Amino acid sequence: MYDRKTWIVVIACSLLLAVNIYFAPKPDPKAVPPAVESTVDGTEPAPEEEPGVMTELPIVPEVEATSVTLETPDAIFTLTSRGGGVKTTELKHQKSIVNPEAHVILNEGADSAVGALSDGPDRIETINYVYRENDSVPGETAVFLGKHPSGLIVKKTWSKVPVDEEGSSYLLELQLDVENSREATSRVPLEQFSLFLGRAKPLHTRELTPSGFFWLADGSFHFEKATEFKGGMFSKAKSLILESAEQMQYAGVSSQLFATVIRPTEVTTGGVWSKGFETKLGKDDKQVLGVRAGYTLPTVTLNPGDRQSYTYKVFMGPKDNRMLRRMGDGWGEIMNYGWFSIFSRFMNFLLVHIHDLISKISDKWSWGWAIIIVTLVVRAAMWPLYARSNRTMKRMAKLKPEMDKLKEQYPDDPAKVQQEVMGLYRKFGINPVGGCLPMLAQIPIFFGFYRMLQYAVELRGQGFLWVDDLSMPDTVAHIMGYPLNILPIVMGLSSFAQMQMMPNTSGDKTQQTIMKLMPLMFFFFCYNFASALALYWTTSNIFSIFQTWLTARMPEPELKAKPGGGGKSFMEKMAAAAEQQQKMKKARGRVVEEDKTPKKKRGPRTGG
Repeated sequence: MYDRKTWIVVIACSLLLAVNIYFAPKPDPKAVPPAVESTVDGTEPAPEEEPGVMTELPIVPEVEATSVTLETPDAIFTLTSRGGGVKTTELKHQKSIVNPEAHVILNEGADSAVGALSDGPDRIETINYVYRENDSVPGETAVFLGKHPSGLIVKKTWSKVPVDEEGSSYLLELQLDVENSREATSRVPLEQFSLFLGRAKPLHTRELTPSGFFWLADGSFHFEKATEFKGGMFSKAKSLILESAEQMQYAGVSSQLFATVIRPTEVTTGGVWSKGFETKLGKDDKQVLGVRAGYTLPTVTLNPGDRQSYTYKVFMGPKDNRMLRRMGDGWGEIMNYGWFSIFSRFMNFLLVHIHDLISKISDKWSWGWAIIIVTLVVRAAMWPLYARSNRTMKRMAKLKPEMDKLKEQYPDDPAKVQQEVMGLYRKFGINPVGGCLPMLAQIPIFFGFYRMLQYAVELRGQGFLWVDDLSMPDTVAHIMGYPLNILPIVMGLSSFAQMQMMPNTSGDKTQQTIMKLMPLMFFFFCYNFASALALYWTTSNIFSIFQTWLTARMPEPELKAKPGGGGKSFMEKMAAAAEQQQKMKKARGRVVEEDKTPKKKRGPRTGG
C-alpha cells in the first residue's frame, strides 16, 4: 500500500491538472489557422488541403474540368484543368474551309491538352488539376496545380507574352515547376516525362502537303511526314518514332499551313516522340493521316524534396514566313522549304513586299496582282538570258540541213554524226547548251515558287477574279464528279501555244514528241495544286509568248563561220573520245575473233 506522502503528491497533481484544463483558453472555431510555409508549388503540405491541390491526398476523378481562356488580337487559347494545358487554339482571322462561318481550331479533337505531361509515348496524364484562381490574373495568366501519378508535384503557369514581341499573338509562356515529394522514397528521372505537343492533321481533303512532326536539334532542322507511319512501297510502317539530341532547340507538329511548337528558353538535352493516327474528313469521310507527338524534359534526376523549374514558349498559329523569320533563332526553319529554300525565301520576300505596295492602292485582288507582278519582274530579269538563248536556237535551226546530210552520210555511226555535228557548232561558234539555259534557270525558280506557295498562309482566303482562294484549286464546277479548274486549263493552252512558237532545232522525232507533250505533263502536274501556282505559270507563259513574238520580228542572226575555226570544244572532245573508244572496242572484237580461229596443227619434226 502507498504511504501518506504518496497520496498527498497524487492528489495535488490531479488538482493542478484539473485547474489548468478549466482555466485554459477555448479555441475559436471561426479563427483562421496560422499560415505555414508554402512549397515551390504554393500548396500547404497539410493533409486537410482541398482535393485536387498538390498534396498527398488522391485526386478526385469526378471533379469536372475547368476551362480558362487567354485571348490575343489573333487567337483565343482555351486552357483546361484536365492536364493543365491548352485544349484548343482558335485563330480569329483564319476561316475554316469546311465551314466558312467557323474559324480554324488547332488541336481540335485531341484527347489531351498541349502541355500535358506524359510518362511515355501516348501515356498522357488525364488528372484534373486545380485552377488557382487567386494566383491567376484573369485574361493574363492561368495557374494550375496537380499531382502526377508518379508522385511529382506539378505547377503550370501559363502567361501571355509582351505585345511588342514578334509573334506575340500566337505565343504563350509556360513556366513548369516540378517537385519530388518530400515523403517520396525514390528518385524520379525527369527525362522519362514529356510535354504533349498536340496533334496535327489536314484541315480539309484537298490539303496536298502531308502533316508531320519536326524538331530543330544541333542547328539542323528535321521533318517526318505522317506517311512514315503508314509505310509505302519502299518503307515499312512505323508505330513509333523516337529521336534525341544533345542540343534540342524546339519540337512541334504541323499541317500544311499551321503549326504547334514548344521551345525551351534554355537549350538542353532532349528528345521527341511521335505516333500516327487516321481520321476521316469531308462529306465522303475520306481517310487522312495525322500525327501526335511529345517533347521530353531535360535529363535531370529529382531526389525526394528536389525541385526544378523550366520555362517554355508555346507557339500555336500560322506558318507565316515573314513573322517567323522576324522571330529569329531558327523559328523560320519551320517553313521547311527544303532544297530550294534560298529561292523560296526570295520569292516570298518579293511577293510580300510587292503586295504591301499594291495594298496601299487597293486591297481588292491585291495578292493576285502581286503574283502577276512578281512573275513579270522575274521574267524581265531573265530577258537577256532568254534573248541569247533564242538567238542560239535560231542559229542551230539553220544548221538543220547540214545535220540531215550527216545522218545520211553516216547512217550506222551515230558517234561519228555527233562528232561532226560538234564540229559544225565549233565552226560557226554555237554553244548547244545555250539554248537550254533559260529552261534550266527556271527550274529552281519554279520549284522555289511552288514550295513557297505550298506554305503561303498569306494567300489563304484571298480571291482573284473568279478564284475564291488562291491557296486552293480554282474549282468552278464539277463534271461527273471531277472538278473543273479553269486556271490550269489556261496554263496548259498557253504552254502549248508557247511550244508551237519555239524554233525547231532537232530533227529527232522522239525529242520533238517529248517537247510537245511537256505542256500536257505540266497541266496534269498543276491541275489540283494551288491556283496561285497556275496563275504564276500562266503569266509566265503569256510573257514568253510575247517575248517570242517580239523576237521573231527582230533581224535573223547570221550564220557565219568563225575565222580559223578555233580549237575543239569540250563537247567535241567528248564526242571524239567516244568515237575512239568505239573504234578500240571494235578492234578488240576483231582480235578476239582471230584468237578463236582454229590454227593448223604443226606436224612432228623428223631428223635428217
